[in-house]
Amino acid sequence: MENICDWESCKESGKFKAPLEKDNSKNYRWLCEEHIKLFNKNWNYFDGMDQNEIENFLKSDLTWHRPTQKFGSSDNFFSILWTNALNDKFNFFKQEKNINNLNGRKLNAKDIDAYRIMGLELNSSWPVVKKRFKTLVKKFHPDRNAGNKRFEDKLKIITLAYSHLKLMMIGK
Repeated sequence: MENICDWESCKESGKFKAPLEKDNSKNYRWLCEEHIKLFNKNWNYFDGMDQNEIENFLKSDLTWHRPTQKFGSSDNFFSILWTNALNDKFNFFKQEKNINNLNGRKLNAKDIDAYRIMGLELNSSWPVVKKRFKTLVKKFHPDRNAGNKRFEDKLKIITLAYSHLKLMMIGK
């Protein structure tokens, strides 16, 4: 069944979706090519919002409109994921008897797991860690992998490992 353009007095085939509301709902109307161009030219998501509302929306958009918590808080998703992701219940990553030291600091299980998750040697320098992280982000980013959830989850774990190493190595 072919859709007809929803523009007033138009009888062309409606092949393009145009939103009815700004709330990203699934409510839309069908428009022909000529009218979708007009619609897009005049579309302003922020129409009717004052400067404060626009700034608050953009700030909230940085975190996908979800509340954030400090990384260390007990209910933080990433903290929970990090704790569970690095819990080696099946001893896949058995600790070596003589664990390497990093600048006189003995590496703990989370440090070692972070290096292994990123595929790094235990004595890798900070520039090597940064370079490896950039490579892994390019490889596993959801935009490069058609939004595949498996790659997204892998990237989350890699990002947590990188954050852990960054905190450990440079304290930021």
